[in-house]
Amino acid sequence: MATEHLAGLSTVEAFALVGALGVGAQWVAWRLKLPAIVVMLAVGLLIGPVFGVFEPSRDIGPVVQPLISLAVAVILFEGGLTLELHKLGNAAQGVKRLVYFGAPLGWILSAAALYFGAGLGWEASAVFGGIMVVTGPTVIAPLLRQAKLDKRPANLLQWEAIVNDPIGALAAVLAFEFVLVSREAESLNAALGQLALGFIVALAVGLICGLGIARAFRRGQVPEYMKVPVLFATLLVCFAVPDMLLHESGLLAVTVMGIVIANADLPSFVELRRFKEHATVLLVSGVFILLAASLDFASLGLLTWRAGLFVALIVLVARPLTVLASLAGTEVPRNERILIAFTGPRGVVLVAVAGLFGERLAAAGVQDGAIIGPLAFVLVMVTVVLHGFTLAPFARMLGLAAKGTPGVMLVGGSRFTTSLGEALKKEGVPVIVADTNHAHLVRPRSHGVPVFYGDVLSEAAEHSVEVLSYQTVIAASENDAYNTLVSTDLGAEFGREQTWQIARHKGEKHRHALPTQLGGRAFGNGKTFRDFEDLMKAGWSVRVTRLSEEFGFEQWKDKNPDAHLLGRITDDGTVKRLLSEDAELLFPQRAQAKIDALPEDRREAAMAELKRRLTDAKLNAARARLNPPVRVISLAPPEPSKAAAPS
Repeated sequence: MATEHLAGLSTVEAFALVGALGVGAQWVAWRLKLPAIVVMLAVGLLIGPVFGVFEPSRDIGPVVQPLISLAVAVILFEGGLTLELHKLGNAAQGVKRLVYFGAPLGWILSAAALYFGAGLGWEASAVFGGIMVVTGPTVIAPLLRQAKLDKRPANLLQWEAIVNDPIGALAAVLAFEFVLVSREAESLNAALGQLALGFIVALAVGLICGLGIARAFRRGQVPEYMKVPVLFATLLVCFAVPDMLLHESGLLAVTVMGIVIANADLPSFVELRRFKEHATVLLVSGVFILLAASLDFASLGLLTWRAGLFVALIVLVARPLTVLASLAGTEVPRNERILIAFTGPRGVVLVAVAGLFGERLAAAGVQDGAIIGPLAFVLVMVTVVLHGFTLAPFARMLGLAAKGTPGVMLVGGSRFTTSLGEALKKEGVPVIVADTNHAHLVRPRSHGVPVFYGDVLSEAAEHSVEVLSYQTVIAASENDAYNTLVSTDLGAEFGREQTWQIARHKGEKHRHALPTQLGGRAFGNGKTFRDFEDLMKAGWSVRVTRLSEEFGFEQWKDKNPDAHLLGRITDDGTVKRLLSEDAELLFPQRAQAKIDALPEDRREAAMAELKRRLTDAKLNAARARLNPPVRVISLAPPEPSKAAAPS
């Protein structure tokens, strides 16, 4: 048994290790707010070349390369599935220029940097240069969240990454196929003919698979529970069929298939998008762990000072020239051009595709192919670390960082949301009230609260509302079903813990209860829209009070015995809601009153459950969340003089 262990991991153990460490690295990166690729690279290097715990070629065997090929195919399909062309048409002129002009120019300049800087031959330079068009949407998105850029530069960077992701891979596929065919064909004409045939077949297969899926799904020929399996099986066929004619041309086919499905306007597109997001997280994690663990320090030894020159040429010459030339003559301001020009992090797709094609080129006799993988790792590490630590201060220096703290988006115009928005605005928290009824926005607008007229789930909202400026969504409209829909849909983008919803009418009844997967976190102490409206009509208002050492929470509670605590504003300006369990701990008399109102046969069990929850540890934790200098948000009754005044 010991001998077997020393010989390496079993296949099952190897897959379990890759899955656990890959997803675990993504989670750690999320918790620590670090670029996930850095954590995955470190983990892969530690279990691979550093400690030798995992060696893919030894522990998994000959299926490593087919697995990586399939994973890259799914990743590229995901890139194609993100390309909704109608959204690109509505985007700024700068995005189009970065795609139509910047992608080919970036390919040429990157290939030149590889040829003259890294010293690679023209074949390896052409293939790797195409891959380097990719700036990495999986890397740029968390960087933009962290840096809190203004809307336009953030959109330009994000859309460039999304669109150029499959374009860069296609460029690499075409260059790779040309290199292979030119080496195997008897003449240049034969090489071009074979390449053209493979390209046409891959394009046709991708179109047929994409249109076939769209047609079958739209006509209801595939039941809901089989849509994801059918999609995945079709994806595998789409990848395998062209690959039989021309090696790696399946990557082109799956990208085309993804683009076709993305623009088919399918009702079930949300479910398909969730599939590709979940699959991509798993596959990106696995591929990166496999590639990092496969890295041989001896191959890094092949790199010389020219690797540093190559990275410098990419970061300081190729990328800036590409962006500045692409955006010349556009309405994009100079400071935004400078920021975009010096922001080009590379990510997982670059490493995955470069590692795959590097090995393919080396196997085909291209000597420089063995250096592509190490060069890709070096470039990714330098750009991710560089931009991860410099993007935010660089944006602030250029005046392009979003101002203030992340704010709150209030869905539904009403007396309550107007009062809440007004109170938060006075505390310096960015706030906006959104509603589909123009009349509901008259009140908040008259009180100086910013408003958005329209559906927050619409595409217009994506382009009109600066989502990066808001961290929290509170669904508080008069329509309970719409509140649930908004909370469920936006929860995936803002995070479930930052998507809140007021109580639904009869929501506590078993017949009206919803699954926990629907809706947002409870906000408002169980009060419904009608409850809030009745209180506001009676003169209640939202107030914010700063606590101090002299005036703590207990003093505030004594002074405001009837007030309803809604949440708090932390010292850094973040709005936090009052947890339902904290309400019981901080206001035990109210919890007791609710129990007293229950039927007699239910009081004893409810009291026992309340005592079980009211522990000293939980009480201390709840009080700690309200330590000074926190500001408490409450719904308070009118002062006696105001209450006596005529309404």
